Amino acid sequence: MRTCAGIDALPRGERLTCTIGVFDGMHRGHHRVLGMLVRVAREERSLATVVTFEPHPEAVLRAAPPALLCDATERLARIGGAGVDLLALQQFDRAFAAQSPEAFLDRLSHGRRLAGLVMTAEAAFGRDREGTLERVRSLGVDRGFRVEEVSPQELRGGRISSSRIRAEVEQGRLSDAARCLGRRYAVIGEVAHGDHRGRELGYPTANLAFDAPVALPPNGVYAVRVSWGGPVPLRPAHRRDGVASLGVRPTFGGGARLLEAHLFDFDGDLYGQRLRVEFIRRQRGEKRFSSVEALVAQMDRDASRARAILERAT
Repeated sequence: MRTCAGIDALPRGERLTCTIGVFDGMHRGHHRVLGMLVRVAREERSLATVVTFEPHPEAVLRAAPPALLCDATERLARIGGAGVDLLALQQFDRAFAAQSPEAFLDRLSHGRRLAGLVMTAEAAFGRDREGTLERVRSLGVDRGFRVEEVSPQELRGGRISSSRIRAEVEQGRLSDAARCLGRRYAVIGEVAHGDHRGRELGYPTANLAFDAPVALPPNGVYAVRVSWGGPVPLRPAHRRDGVASLGVRPTFGGGARLLEAHLFDFDGDLYGQRLRVEFIRRQRGEKRFSSVEALVAQMDRDASRARAILERAT
């Protein structure tokens, strides 16, 4: 997959079949859209092209952007893995958002031939989301490009969507989130310095800092799989099982919410590395302990249970 810095950088003289969206989480519904995109592009003898955005449009248009489901690097890697030919990573700002659907399509087709556009019924683009499926069908007739509607991917009677998965993660329904994603939920963050209290307790941890707000499950202790290194998150150089604590550390007076991962059978320097933490199972909720000794005893039990869970997990 070739990545271009925005729609204006897409190669000239090519026939393109496009789809447009954020694709946060790259869930099973997104894979259905990209599967249709690739099929239509091959039928039209054109390049399967994804137009996506950075940052998330709601981060620009609204004061409170949604917590993201997928790190940008992983999102682009998963799009590429779906057989897409071209990806335009468009910088999203208010000027871009103010374009009419016609102006957007003019830019997309400038020096190129727009052969097709693939959309869901819920999708829309352009100023005030005026580029609905109905309007795009009309524009397709006028401008001579094919419009294909993708039916929604449903699971257990409801449509799979990023907002649904976000709610499932934040409410602790990780198995339901995994069914919608087609994989277990994971987050990616950079290892930052903390107060080093975990090392003093015999459980050194990697404290994760995030580039943007991410969806996190409820506070507690989790069995996790951790990976890092390699060219993209989907092909890591290193993997370790571990146990992670998510919360405010009430035994030590509370504080900012942190995700801290202890990696089994690992002794090395991870500062500055970007770790992918995959949530396998929640073991218990966060708890305040009466003493440090009681906390360490519980950490021993947590680690032992996490090892047992991870031995059985596929």
